[in-house]
Amino acid sequence: MKLKSFIGGVHPKDSKEYSKDSAIELMGIPKKVVIPLSQHIGAPANPIVKPGDRVKTGQLIAEPSAFVSLAMHASVTGKVTKIDMFPHPGGYQSMAIEIEAEEQDEWVDLVYDTNYLDLPVEEIKKRIGDAGVCGMGGAGFPTLIKLSPPADKPIDTVILNGVECEPYLTADYRAMLERTDDIISGLKIIMKVLGAKQGYIGVENNKPDVIKKMTNLLKTEKELDVVGLKLKYPQGAEKQLIYACTKRKVPNKGGLPSSVEVVVQNVGTAIAIYEAVRYKKPLIERVVTVSGQIVNNPKNLLTRVGTAFSELVEKCDGTKEEIGKIISGGPMMGFALPNLDAPVSKTTSGILLFSKTQAKSLDEHACLRCGRCVDACPLNLLPSFIASAVKYKDWDMAEKSGVMDCMKCGSCSYVCPAHIKIIQWVDLGKNQITAMRRAAKS
Repeated sequence: MKLKSFIGGVHPKDSKEYSKDSAIELMGIPKKVVIPLSQHIGAPANPIVKPGDRVKTGQLIAEPSAFVSLAMHASVTGKVTKIDMFPHPGGYQSMAIEIEAEEQDEWVDLVYDTNYLDLPVEEIKKRIGDAGVCGMGGAGFPTLIKLSPPADKPIDTVILNGVECEPYLTADYRAMLERTDDIISGLKIIMKVLGAKQGYIGVENNKPDVIKKMTNLLKTEKELDVVGLKLKYPQGAEKQLIYACTKRKVPNKGGLPSSVEVVVQNVGTAIAIYEAVRYKKPLIERVVTVSGQIVNNPKNLLTRVGTAFSELVEKCDGTKEEIGKIISGGPMMGFALPNLDAPVSKTTSGILLFSKTQAKSLDEHACLRCGRCVDACPLNLLPSFIASAVKYKDWDMAEKSGVMDCMKCGSCSYVCPAHIKIIQWVDLGKNQITAMRRAAKS
């Protein structure tokens, strides 16, 4: 198989050896869950329960509050104890619903629909929306909206993202090995909804067993194919994945995959779509990698949404030494957290723990004008120039230089010999320009 890729990017050590051989393990029912009302891009959900209410597993507890919003469901059976501000896995405080769990699940009514692919498209979409499915590999864009492109934007190709290019993370890898059929079924559902004629599953070549298994399963599927990809970060970013699989270029300056007739979904999302359509099962659990050199027993855990990070670390027998840094997600684009109080959300792919030595911060020096960040940028931006513009509060120049196009993959910071915190400067620029735009509209 000829491996494909994109221009730019970096090659960090993948560090997947800690958890890649750990089969998915059931985390079990926690004593309580804290379910954030915002686990996605868009407006937070509106609670429809109150403290004291008893809820069943899978019961709707918060409704979408806007066009871009998401339904939330109880991940356990138990009593609602509080609706208040709680730690969020994104590193801030947010409104959430706390549920004290009972020892056994009492599920809402599900279905067992063997003819799910024969359902009308609108019914399929309704089940996906009702289940609160969102993108599980990134920012959590509501899946129903992604599967409802404008009439003038036909989609001919669907790509499933099985890259998992972030170091340490192996949740998608284990899912692709252990739930291959469900992923393929999810891809077929997506293609039916969009009327797409071609489906690809993109997988990096550090997962040869996945490539082999999927290729064998798809031998008789003319419309489906596996695309082997070179090991490079950020191969899993939408624009880079689309280019690698199809050679189509999604434009910068707000360009969307639909502009090149493509929709991308994560393999975990494909499983959630399959479960939503076949069983009417809400998205209340996901696989989470717990890893890092100091974790005693790294694992991939099928975890209820709302479970505290501390319980997952405990399930992995704790750590060998004192924790110096906690990251929610991957080390390149994840969020640093002050403690393990935050709960698992629909988009929590991993919990990474590092020692104090590994978490040492390096001093920032003056830019050397070496150009490494430019070579590494997968979007052909000028990262050091953007950082300088933000640093000196030249917001107009920062915007013209593409600060709003940056996807914050971290490739530039990774290769910078001066240790300039480019992504932090980009973050500051994005926030400032966004605030200025809002002020201009009001």
